[in-house]
Amino acid sequence: MVSPLVVIPARLASTRLPGKPLADIAGLPMIVHVLNAALAAAIGPVVVAAADQAICDAVTRAGGMAVLTDPDLPSGSDRVWQAACRIDPAGTHDLIVNLQGDLPTFRPQDLRAVVDIMREDRFDIGTLVAPVTSEAEKNAASVVKVACDFSGAQAHAPALYFSRQSIPWGDGPLWHHVGVYGWRRAALAQFVGMAPSGLEKRENLEQLRALESGMRIGCTRIQAAPFGVDTPDDLERARSILGAANR
Repeated sequence: MVSPLVVIPARLASTRLPGKPLADIAGLPMIVHVLNAALAAAIGPVVVAAADQAICDAVTRAGGMAVLTDPDLPSGSDRVWQAACRIDPAGTHDLIVNLQGDLPTFRPQDLRAVVDIMREDRFDIGTLVAPVTSEAEKNAASVVKVACDFSGAQAHAPALYFSRQSIPWGDGPLWHHVGVYGWRRAALAQFVGMAPSGLEKRENLEQLRALESGMRIGCTRIQAAPFGVDTPDDLERARSILGAANR
């Protein structure tokens, strides 16, 4: 039986776009758009794991739940784990879903897809992939690609490797990794207790730590990669998209 807890890590100290969780998009802070998408998915309780009190305040004003975490934690995964331990110390929730806080156009049904993967016992972690649709996307180092194969009619496929390079070689579809994860609670506890791995440091991709340790990551397909906000131009694009949706 899967009992999910959704945790959204957020911090103000973004290198490329400082303060982005609180950036106004169509009248709401970005973090509130992500919170609302997670609540609409209706898979379980939702909490924002905030590194800053101002983020907690914005979330609680919107009627959401937030927990203040150590601002010096090294990663979003560590922030998610700390929040999960504080919100659910008894371990009632056996699935911790990590939804990134910079995806204001994220679709609720895609969060439900992560939970569906974790109904299969063979995976320790579930995540999302979307088709690579252009040469620019294929070659962009900012777009993480994953080697996985959906042969036949299978809905889920194991991830064999993640890279900023285009993988695998040869004819066939390429998959854009969407950094949303469903963690079995024990797997996340193990993960945050491990040192960064060699390939993780080389590719700057922490999911490689999980693979190198022997964890199994399952992928499921969604129609399109959600739009992430990392730069001022991204923020203006999000304002245009969500502003139009609200008109």
